[in-house]
Amino acid sequence: MAMDDQIARIGAIGLLLVGFQASSVAAVTEDPAGFDDCLVELRRAALDEGIPGALTNEVLDSLEFQPRVIELDRAQPELHQTLAAYLRSRITSARIERGRELMEQHRNLLMRLHHDYGIPGQYLVALWGMESNFGRNTGNMPTLDSLATLACDPRRSTFFRTELLFGLRLIERERLQPEAMRGSWAGAMGQTQFMPSAYYEHAVDGDGDGRIDLWNNPADALASGAKLLQSLGWQTGQRWGREIRLPEDFAYERIGAGQTRSLTEWAALGVRQADGRPLPEADMSGPVLVPMGHAGPAFLVYANFEVIMGWNRSTSFAIAVGHLADRIAGTGPLRANFPKARQRLATADIATLQNQLISLGYAPGKADGILGPSTRSTLREFQLDHGLVPDGYPDEATTTALTGQSETEPESDE
Repeated sequence: MAMDDQIARIGAIGLLLVGFQASSVAAVTEDPAGFDDCLVELRRAALDEGIPGALTNEVLDSLEFQPRVIELDRAQPELHQTLAAYLRSRITSARIERGRELMEQHRNLLMRLHHDYGIPGQYLVALWGMESNFGRNTGNMPTLDSLATLACDPRRSTFFRTELLFGLRLIERERLQPEAMRGSWAGAMGQTQFMPSAYYEHAVDGDGDGRIDLWNNPADALASGAKLLQSLGWQTGQRWGREIRLPEDFAYERIGAGQTRSLTEWAALGVRQADGRPLPEADMSGPVLVPMGHAGPAFLVYANFEVIMGWNRSTSFAIAVGHLADRIAGTGPLRANFPKARQRLATADIATLQNQLISLGYAPGKADGILGPSTRSTLREFQLDHGLVPDGYPDEATTTALTGQSETEPESDE
């Protein structure tokens, strides 16, 4: 499962746990010392939420700290890969061809799901391919151990303790065997890699056999994916977005997630489809994104892009899903050239960049190492002030200018 600090799968907001605050979680990271103390708190939270004591004790007594989970959490591809590298490794000719084969193989099921939930089949197949390579790789990490390990790591303890309790509820309701619950390092399960909360709240029986099996039954996995997308607000009859071509004199201060304009307004600013044709005349709107800066591809994204982001809060993931769906449906590759970029800045590098902006009087927010909307917006301010292309992307020209300005900043006389 692809995840980053901003992840927000749908079920994570469903359950508020009383009396178990994030600050009380033992600081368990690479060193498992404190894991047992954390399990005591997790046990108390489960009992407070009405989960049977016998089940809670049986499961929690068997859990083990997983140091590999912490390692993988710190090395997620969305955090350390450029968009070019991310797409290159995922939108392959083999995956596109396999997706088309599966569209045909499951045609009747996908048509029914389109009718019942409003989700075109290529999006369900694209998510299936992205999450588990069409069921070939559902993960082999012990789900409950992984969730407990991350619940006891202070970085995202609230999210994962909620997921662990949903995992216990699944065992009770679905009669799942704990030892058979295996998936990604972050606790996602099955062919569509559902977190326990999404499994609990949105999984459905896709073939009417009276069971929900997200590991072995593609019909259940695809139907559950359709229901989840519908619950996230999928707009029937709309696509995810599209690659676009920006005019040479485009004002890049107009880009970014918070700057939504209608297709008519973008067309008036010279924005065209990637092949040069005019934008379609439709009552739709969205922002322009340039994930690799002005030298890379540009996208105009619509409401369904945000729906995909609700599945996994990663811009790279959402673009990959949308583009893979397009390729499965028969469109060609992206037209823009990808810049020869260095490896994506690491978390520590972005934190340094944020601190440099703060030292120069800008306000990117907390120096958390995340290149989010606030940091990108502030970076655009810096770029505008220093005669750089204000695309909010930390290319070498921008990072060099930031370093130079920070080093020459006069010392305070306070």
